[in-house]
Amino acid sequence: MFFTVYKEDGYVALTTAGYIACAILVLALIVLLSLLLGKKKRGNRSWNTKKIVFSSICLALAFILSYLQPYKLPWGGSVTLFSMLFICLVGNWYGLSAGLTVAFTYSILQFMQGGGTYILSPFQVCCDYFFAFTALGFSGLFAGKKNGLIKGYFLGIFLRGAFHALGGYLYWMDYMPDSFPQSLSVVYPIVYNYSYILIEGVATVIILLIPAVKDTLNRIRRMSEV
Repeated sequence: MFFTVYKEDGYVALTTAGYIACAILVLALIVLLSLLLGKKKRGNRSWNTKKIVFSSICLALAFILSYLQPYKLPWGGSVTLFSMLFICLVGNWYGLSAGLTVAFTYSILQFMQGGGTYILSPFQVCCDYFFAFTALGFSGLFAGKKNGLIKGYFLGIFLRGAFHALGGYLYWMDYMPDSFPQSLSVVYPIVYNYSYILIEGVATVIILLIPAVKDTLNRIRRMSEV
């Protein structure tokens, strides 16, 4: 079996076989996307080797950095080491289609990382993982625009937080800690999710505004151009 159903608690947990199946699915998706997106389009390659390599590096960095959580908030949620930035970089460099493709792959990896421990319903999984992390790819809407990286980054993390908050209202209200003011319970999913997302977001933008960082990213972007 790929999953175990705990009837007394009403949730589903992935088994070892389930995680292996998810890993195989991710690898198959990466291979399939590489083949499909590498086809010629209007005489030019919409995805070439360089684009796939840089996107894969960003995906790997985002996933690794998501494990590095230097700060955890008292009501829940952890600030990672700029993990969301690297997904948004792909959208900024290559546009909406590439951004959503890499972000969706990232959502699968995030589900494998933590989603199998508590599954209440398919829509809960979508809100907490597939919709939320894929939303980072909408950073590609500002590709090529002035200050496009920062604008796209804020759009991506705002949408991610919105899906997390929606899932919170629908599925996680019973898990609100006693230390949270009961009179403000209606805003708990918003506070819970946007607190750690915005802390990381503000810290990321401050880093991005440092001239040396801006110059480095611009050089890497020129290297990544197809």
